[in-house]
Amino acid sequence: MDEAAAVPDGPRSFVGPSRNGAEGRVPGEDTGRIEDALTAPVVEAVRDLDGYGGLVYLRSRDRRSLVLAMITGVPRSLLRSWWRVPVGGALPMAEAYRRDETLWLPDEHATMVRFPHFTAGLPYPFGSAYQPVRTGGEAVGVLVVLRSAARAPMDGEAVGLALRPAERAMEERLDRLVAGRAGPDSVAHHVEYDDEPISVRLPTSAAHPVRVGLIDWDLDSDRCTADDDALALLGLDRSAYGGTIADIETRVSPDDLHELRESRHDALADGRVRSRHFRVRDESRGEEKTGYRPVELWGHLVQGGAGSARILVGALVDAGGGLTAAEAAERLPDGLFSLDQDGRLTYANRRCEELLGSGREDLFGRYPWEVVTWLRDPAYEDRYRAAMLSQEQVSFLVRRPDGNWLSFVLYPDVHGLTGRVFPTGPPTGAEQGPEAGSGAVGGLGAVAPPPGPVASARAGALYHVVQMASVLTEAVTVLDVCRAVSEQLLPAFGVRELALYTVREGRMYLLWESGYPEGFLTPFEGVTLDTQLPGVHALTTRLPLFFESPEELSLAYPGITLDRMQAWSFLPLIASGRSVGSCILGWDAPHRFTSDERSALTALSGLAAQAMERARLYDSESAVARGLQEGLLPHRLPSVEGLRTTGRYLPGTQGMAIGGDWYDVITTGRGVALVIGDVEGHSVGAAAVMGQLRSAVHAFAASERPPQEVITHTNRLLSELESDVFATCCYIELDPATGRALAVRAGHPPPLLRHPDGRAETLDLAGGVMLGVQPDSVYPVTALTLAPGSVLALYTDGLVERPGSDIESGIDAVRRRLSETPADSVEHLADRLVGTARQARERPDDVALLLTAYR
Repeated sequence: MDEAAAVPDGPRSFVGPSRNGAEGRVPGEDTGRIEDALTAPVVEAVRDLDGYGGLVYLRSRDRRSLVLAMITGVPRSLLRSWWRVPVGGALPMAEAYRRDETLWLPDEHATMVRFPHFTAGLPYPFGSAYQPVRTGGEAVGVLVVLRSAARAPMDGEAVGLALRPAERAMEERLDRLVAGRAGPDSVAHHVEYDDEPISVRLPTSAAHPVRVGLIDWDLDSDRCTADDDALALLGLDRSAYGGTIADIETRVSPDDLHELRESRHDALADGRVRSRHFRVRDESRGEEKTGYRPVELWGHLVQGGAGSARILVGALVDAGGGLTAAEAAERLPDGLFSLDQDGRLTYANRRCEELLGSGREDLFGRYPWEVVTWLRDPAYEDRYRAAMLSQEQVSFLVRRPDGNWLSFVLYPDVHGLTGRVFPTGPPTGAEQGPEAGSGAVGGLGAVAPPPGPVASARAGALYHVVQMASVLTEAVTVLDVCRAVSEQLLPAFGVRELALYTVREGRMYLLWESGYPEGFLTPFEGVTLDTQLPGVHALTTRLPLFFESPEELSLAYPGITLDRMQAWSFLPLIASGRSVGSCILGWDAPHRFTSDERSALTALSGLAAQAMERARLYDSESAVARGLQEGLLPHRLPSVEGLRTTGRYLPGTQGMAIGGDWYDVITTGRGVALVIGDVEGHSVGAAAVMGQLRSAVHAFAASERPPQEVITHTNRLLSELESDVFATCCYIELDPATGRALAVRAGHPPPLLRHPDGRAETLDLAGGVMLGVQPDSVYPVTALTLAPGSVLALYTDGLVERPGSDIESGIDAVRRRLSETPADSVEHLADRLVGTARQARERPDDVALLLTAYR
């Protein structure tokens, strides 16, 4: 199995530090890097599932995100929007991680039904499988395999079986990688990732050599002697060459660094290196036309006696020629070209030059849609994206500026694509001649490219806008909007810092920040709108500001405080003509803002502003509703001798985040009534009905009616209200002096009882129908006796219901928690029972809990 991989530039981290502060090592020749654990299993999974690409997501340090750690078979650039995804997001990789189960989406239709946001960002036909990555018995990430939707169909069970060997191999390697690290006992604790994805090459055959250069690489000291031909292939000047492998790495494509580094592993393990592929920078046509030239490394290990150096004697081979194949291609009447994974042209025959009207020296190493002016439309890049992500043939028609039509056919594989272009007649109904203008017809729709030179546009930027719009439609609160903007913009544009400000009473206030040094933004809090700051000016002038270096920003705003960022954009947030705030983005390296990127960022800021304004109105209404609900719930439970009581209430996170759950403790002439209830729905109306029912139960109980009559009268009252809602309730009247109790249940989950010895059980109470269903319903009464030291737990279904599991399992989980937790403190016990629900990012229902400890 080929474990070739390429590592991007920049620092990388995988797990926490070991006991001595250094990264751990896998036994043998492994380097202790994440590639050692992931590469072979990823390649194996792609092969076993007959796929064309693989991804591995690992959880971030803060456990809020899944970060793309490794990618193979697919260009990193095409998936940049998905480098970091929220754990709680409506995305297939996040769902597989949360549920810790395999997920299989055979085609784009299945994906659209279950994950429309994901399809909005990647609207291409492909299948995908998602397998949780585990270590120490805990899910720490997700393995993703991409598969052509046109392949022979598979069912979910077959997919799970195919992925199992790779899953086990990855778990074993991760266990070894983190073995011996300091920290909690769980091995899974150490598995985390927060850097850029590592690119891994799938196995490929060797190319035919043309130019050869020789090197001697000392594997112990990393010194490297290279002849003139080798330096020429690498684009290095001998006078500037420092003689180390690090100097050579500066010339290698970030996607292919690991391919070069793995040569060391091959030499030490096998005594030779056979056709390691990587690309080196080609600046022979000037800095503005920089491209990449493919080369191969071949060599063998030379090792002397004891203590002598280990030298890799190698040959660098120019793999960009292939003279025999090129000569044959030149004889064809059609134009032929090849693009690498990222869409840059690596070959074009003479006929292709003629048809495109551009020489290969201008095309080589660049995107065709950047060089050929009449291809500068996102639709043409989109054809390339569709071919690479579906791994199926794509064809389309293009009208040249002179009115003649060309047919393009793209044939992809995991390493790039080969294209064919030839003259053709116009499609049915199309006009002929140069006066007819230009246009394109294909499987993705018709497009009219601009007739003259325009700024380069990238299809990826358009999908960022589509993806953001799709996600923001489900952002309800201002906090939701801020989180969505952060989770979309940071990975999509390589942003390192983000700050969102809002305007209140003529001043700017921070809503959300990410990536800033602690305390850096404090001096800017509450600044007025006449302050000389770019974020303020962007808002007051309603014009976005872009600064590509610290010098530009300092020149425009002398004396402004800077942090470690090297480029910035300051975007106004304008909604329906109203100034909402500002969005500030920072890059940690000098950044050139292309015209399409500026347009995309400006469009995204407009979407964010509209969503924020809508969310602000929602938050205002929710504040009123929450105030109503809080006024209806008891602020303090009465003190009853012989009893300790406490209650907990957690609102749901969906809708208005208010509902109809309530609890109460009511003193009566015979003892104390313990009540819990749940009105269906999440709205102000549900809260209002809850208030009426709580008042009715309180009045009936205080009048010393027996439990059965309290529930019967409450049921009749709800039926007469004609509110079209139902409610459940559990009512228990307890005598603190004797421990005897009478209980009535109306469609409500059964209470739990913890005995003095710690054993907990579910009380089998006879019950009636929900309140409001039948006005004349009769509710049976069940007699109980509580022993001193017992704890009674009343709760609503929000505590025990979980998506994908039945309510009985949820009740049993709470019962076990009640039994395992010491009952010394009723407050601590209550916090423990609602702990899981409190930590959940999404609560579809309210949670109410009433605990009573009987002394």
